[in-house]
Amino acid sequence: MSVSEKKSVDMAEMLTYAYELGDMINSSECVADYLHWKRQVENDQNTQLLVKKLNARKELWEETQRFGHFHPNYHEAMDKVSEVEHELEQIEAVSRFKQAERELDDLLFQMSETIAFSVSDTIKVPSNDPSPKGGGCGSGGSCGCG
Repeated sequence: MSVSEKKSVDMAEMLTYAYELGDMINSSECVADYLHWKRQVENDQNTQLLVKKLNARKELWEETQRFGHFHPNYHEAMDKVSEVEHELEQIEAVSRFKQAERELDDLLFQMSETIAFSVSDTIKVPSNDPSPKGGGCGSGGSCGCG
């Protein structure tokens, strides 16, 4: 089928399919697991106290970041944030929540990638990965602009 022969797609129909896909994802085991552990974290008073403590420590950390390593409390603030993060990671509900969150993020990324690549195999798909594995302009990827 040539470009001029392409069938016109009704936007309402596309949105209906998107909502149906969203409903299927929402009823998946992956989302159920994520929501279960999220509730466990939200309903645990000890965890919530640690979250508040972490937020307070992060505020102090952000204040030191304006001056970076030159701030007299830079390393101390960084260590205090890490200390509370470590405490939180020791709580089963928190570690299971983080695992469920990663799995849900992976599922959503795979779905986005499948949709995007069904349109074009060169389309960019955003990811939540804080350490991207390359690709795109200037990184030696296959974009062809290098």
